[in-house]
Amino acid sequence: MINVLQVTERMMIRDKSMTRAINTVGSSTYERIKKDIIFGTLAPGSKLKLDALKQQYEASVSTLRETLNRLSSDGFVEAAEQRGFFVRSVSKEDLTEIANLRILLECSALKTSIENGDADWEGNLVAAHHKLRLTEEKMLSGDTSQKELWKRYDWEFHKTLIEACNSQNLMSLHAIIYDKYLRYQMLVITDRGEAAAKEHKQMFDAALVRDVDAATKVLEVHIRKGLEHTLANM
Repeated sequence: MINVLQVTERMMIRDKSMTRAINTVGSSTYERIKKDIIFGTLAPGSKLKLDALKQQYEASVSTLRETLNRLSSDGFVEAAEQRGFFVRSVSKEDLTEIANLRILLECSALKTSIENGDADWEGNLVAAHHKLRLTEEKMLSGDTSQKELWKRYDWEFHKTLIEACNSQNLMSLHAIIYDKYLRYQMLVITDRGEAAAKEHKQMFDAALVRDVDAATKVLEVHIRKGLEHTLANM
């Protein structure tokens, strides 16, 4: 015979399962819309109409509102009073500020990460650079069909470089800034090619031999050159 306690426990389990499902849908919708903003599917300044988004992302209006408010807080969407939501516009001034913030955060994290990194960190770094190098070689040969994969491996390499900083707050802030920087890069059709690949190798080598000064100097050059390239092609 089922008692009240058993019924209550079953209801609690069901509620927890529903909450997890709702959170999963919300997170998935957030990541999909953010990705489409970063890679230009949702163009800068375009209006985000809830009815259209509901069909495109198969999400409820309440989930979309929550997602767009979160994207607004993270700086990818603008919420205009009485006018709704818009993809955040772009400007050279905004990109410059983002690049400077990335240098500040990533160089600090890289210094600490190199000092703290253990054998597992070194192994992860070797694997991350290997994947990036292979995709860079394809890009340099003229095969641009995997541009999105290339940028994913670029992100994984930079993330792995700094993940031994042991600061979740810093990593979270860096991830948002990196995505904002990446969005501007995706607006530019061309890339820096061999120069950027060479800088990745220099960072990789310096990190493995624990040369903090060399690694952070190359990283700053890498970001500033990327900034100059993107500004020149906007």
